[in-house]
Amino acid sequence: MAKDPKDVIQPMDDGVRAEAKGLLRGARSAALATLRPDGHPSASLVGLATDIDGTPIILVSALAAHTANLIADPRASLLISPGGKGDPLAHARITLKVRARKIERESEEGLRIRRRYLARQPKSALYADFPDFSFFALMVEGASLNGGFARAFAPTPADLMSDPAHAAALADVEEGAVEHMNADHAEAIGLYATRLLAARPGGWRAIGLDPDGLDMTLGSAAVRLPFPASVDGPAALRRTLAELAGKARAQAA
Repeated sequence: MAKDPKDVIQPMDDGVRAEAKGLLRGARSAALATLRPDGHPSASLVGLATDIDGTPIILVSALAAHTANLIADPRASLLISPGGKGDPLAHARITLKVRARKIERESEEGLRIRRRYLARQPKSALYADFPDFSFFALMVEGASLNGGFARAFAPTPADLMSDPAHAAALADVEEGAVEHMNADHAEAIGLYATRLLAARPGGWRAIGLDPDGLDMTLGSAAVRLPFPASVDGPAALRRTLAELAGKARAQAA
């Protein structure tokens, strides 16, 4: 008798949630599958960023077939598969069931999404403001996490998204906090990257933060520093960053 597919799904725990969030937050590209007018799925490669709550964000041209597909039918699927050495099927990947929503450019949400997307995808500044380009938020409705052989999970949207109240509490201060970190705490950023994440030395810069972590880049390289716990506002953010800087300095000693 064939095994029920549900029997292979393993229970979620904090470690698996962190793994799933890390795949989503760390992605810079993904395969987007949309529905053509004839009902046939069509997959394409898109650049990716996330809003402060973790919602995936894409920037697409009106000339692209997938844009017309999303406008006609907002249902889509997003595959994030960073891969690695050896067998690609041995590495973790996540598929998201999403519903696309076009973003109003001049709204507060639109300005934040543009800033966060360009921070993650700086070369897109060359065309992001062209009138035929639009941002879409991909609202997560379900997910399938394959953590490698014999590791299958079904994260819920709540497993993947940051706490909405915490995200709202950071939304107004994120831009200033990132600027402050780069201007006054460059040493700490470098220590986060090299001591806590084992990244190569260099002029690492913060590009974004959210309740669950801090994103940093050096040229084309990107790393993410997960926070020990979700931060619920500016005070908790300052405390968490200071504690992590202390931990990094202790490792450097």
